[in-house]
Amino acid sequence: MRTPRPLPGTLGRRFSVRAAVEFGVDRGRLRRRDLEAPFRGARDAGAASDLSRLGVHDKQVVERRIRAKQYAPLLRPGQMISHDSAVAMWGGPMPLKTENGMAVDGAALPVHVSTVGAGPLVRASGVAAHRVSARNTVFVLWNGHPIASPASAWAQCASWDLLDLVALGDFFCRVHRPGPGRKDVGRRPLATIEELRTTIETGRRVGIARLREAVELVREDSWSPRESKIRCHIVFAGLPEPHLNHDVFDSFGRFLGCVDLAYPEQKVAIEYQGLQHSETYAQDVERLAALRAAGWTVIEVTSALFADPEELIRRIRAALGL
Repeated sequence: MRTPRPLPGTLGRRFSVRAAVEFGVDRGRLRRRDLEAPFRGARDAGAASDLSRLGVHDKQVVERRIRAKQYAPLLRPGQMISHDSAVAMWGGPMPLKTENGMAVDGAALPVHVSTVGAGPLVRASGVAAHRVSARNTVFVLWNGHPIASPASAWAQCASWDLLDLVALGDFFCRVHRPGPGRKDVGRRPLATIEELRTTIETGRRVGIARLREAVELVREDSWSPRESKIRCHIVFAGLPEPHLNHDVFDSFGRFLGCVDLAYPEQKVAIEYQGLQHSETYAQDVERLAALRAAGWTVIEVTSALFADPEELIRRIRAALGL
């Protein structure tokens, strides 16, 4: 079999058939097997990504991100990638989509595309079409393609569970503060809490009550969705709100570690122990041992404890002496 002719480099990895034809590529070349046709009128010239090492949740998010990128070249003026698909492109945390208790293949989930104003909605297989108002929707360009801004994408996900909505807001609004060993110090957050507030209060918005509740729970110092949800359980239980990602030093000024959630005055630390910690298990053991030696009570939140909020709150309440 003959090697397919090279495509114009200006097309990039993902492109529309229309753009390829305008660059002089004949339609026969666009039917060759080295090109994937993820949507009618779209082509992907890249090799399929190996996602076998990813967990179920991460795999679904990456698959959704890939699908959104594959559709992006088909966007017409007045259209944008939006809702869940925009969140996936921004790399934000998302609830796992399941069916009959099993994770859904992310490649089978629809790409969300919004039309601004009165323009025509997308009518295509594999696309969930929406109509949005220019008054309360902002888009930015991502590699030349319009995508809902972080604040707009957050507001478009009002149908999500409250805790997932808070976790997404925390992700977008995280401030990268200085501290021992911290990366990306000073990097601007993708959005601010004030931007979230402005977005939901501009024009009519579906799910406004939940968005208003969620924005009051969003914080700038949470580093993971599990931390966000633990904090919410604590607040809902009426306990004092903990400090987030708090740096701990001993009496000699030596850095002992950064704890996920902390009550410094009571020396109580709450640490989520997920699978991602397995590679640094030895370091975590030593860090927690140092904290305990310095007089801290450390509550380690395993996946089992995370799934039992009542028991988690009972342990926190006991540690605080409340």
